Amino acid sequence: MSYVNINPAEFEAGMKNENSVILDVRTPGEWNEGIIPGSLLINVMEPDFANRIDDLDRSKAYYIYCRSGNRSGMVAGFMSQKGFSELYNLADGIMSWNGEIAQPA
Repeated sequence: MSYVNINPAEFEAGMKNENSVILDVRTPGEWNEGIIPGSLLINVMEPDFANRIDDLDRSKAYYIYCRSGNRSGMVAGFMSQKGFSELYNLADGIMSWNGEIAQPA
C-alpha cells in the first residue's frame, strides 16, 4: 500500500506537524457542513482535480479525509502514483472524527 490508513487520534496528532497539509476531498456541499480546522478543499469530483493535485508540494505530509474514508483512500492512492510519499488517510472519514469541527470561512 502506498499510503497509511490511520484512526482519528493518529490523524489529529499528525496534522499538527508543521510539514502537514490537511486535505478535504469532499464536495463543497459536504465542506459547508463542517471541516477539520485548517483543511484545504480539493473536490475529487471536479474536472480540474488532477491538475490541482499536481500543483501541491510533494515534500509535505498529506492528511486526507472525506465523509467515510473511501474517496480519500482513492485520492491517497492516486497521489502516491503521482510521486507523493507521505500520505495518511482518515480510515473512516470525518464521520469517525471526534476532534474539533469548524465552519469554513
